[in-house]
Amino acid sequence: MNRQRSSVRSRGSSSTTTSDPREKVKDCCRKFIAFMCTQVGVGGLIVVYALVGAASFMSIETQEPNPLIEYVSVLRRNCAAELWDVTEQNNLFNSSIWHYEADVVLKRYQDDLADAIRRGYDGRTPEETWIFPAALMFCLAVFTMIGYGNMVPRTAWGKGATVIYATFGIPLYILYFMNMGKVLASTFKWLYTWLHECSHGHDDDLALEDGNGVPQRKRIIVPTTACLWVITIYIATGTIMFAEWEKWSYLDSAYFCVTSLCKIGIGDLVPGANILDSQSGKPTKLVINFVYMLLGMGLVAMCYILMREEVRIKMQEIKEDTRLCLEDMSSKFAKCFGTGKDAQEDYDLNVAP
Repeated sequence: MNRQRSSVRSRGSSSTTTSDPREKVKDCCRKFIAFMCTQVGVGGLIVVYALVGAASFMSIETQEPNPLIEYVSVLRRNCAAELWDVTEQNNLFNSSIWHYEADVVLKRYQDDLADAIRRGYDGRTPEETWIFPAALMFCLAVFTMIGYGNMVPRTAWGKGATVIYATFGIPLYILYFMNMGKVLASTFKWLYTWLHECSHGHDDDLALEDGNGVPQRKRIIVPTTACLWVITIYIATGTIMFAEWEKWSYLDSAYFCVTSLCKIGIGDLVPGANILDSQSGKPTKLVINFVYMLLGMGLVAMCYILMREEVRIKMQEIKEDTRLCLEDMSSKFAKCFGTGKDAQEDYDLNVAP
């Protein structure tokens, strides 16, 4: 009876632990974390992280007006007032003095405006600058470490948020970079193997294993030239696309694609960064640029993984060839010196009385 009661209690305790809502929550959290560490989870997480960051920076940077806008407006009003005063005083009496004083006023306005441009004035209000696609590109430039520099936070809260955003975003991007590279590398390797088998036939890929007659498929390695062709075609596609959209030369467009995919990020050329595009509401370029950069960096990671595999196999082959060469040389030296020693021993035996 006691054993039956204890068994009933143990069953009841196990059922209570399995039906405990805290255990269910912990189990769901573990499953969610495990899913987020997969390739699909990391890709979705990086997109969600960029979307949330773009919305956050839009909210932060549009709260305060840009002081340079008001500063340039004051400069423009003062310049117009000074020119009017000069015109009233000297235009009818002495045209040479009017030209001289007007040039002084315009020169002062030009210097002040150039100083405002150096400090970041571009003629756009924060609402025109921090549209959602532009904020999305800013987030991409932060966590991918490209750093175009065409958009910068002006407020103290924005600068602090950028530091925190980069601190958590850069490790997340590195995880995405490696996972996406593995997915694309395995996909491209499968495609290359399939094309290789279709072009060469299945019989050429079978070899007899040493010692027994079991057929074994040869290991197919993606060559470096294939990786270079893929990345070259991708850069050429981006070159044509951005050259047609932005009216750039093909050299400038290729220069932008290469510097962006290599994460140099000089920032002198950025799609959709001019004033007319932001005022006319053409944010599609920035969204496509965001997708182009994310996919392109995945392709760069794919090429890195495939080329690393080929280099590793080549190094193993070189190591094996070097070992066989050294063994061959050592056997030849041993044979050579061994033959000389035997000849010396025969000579000593024949000469000795």
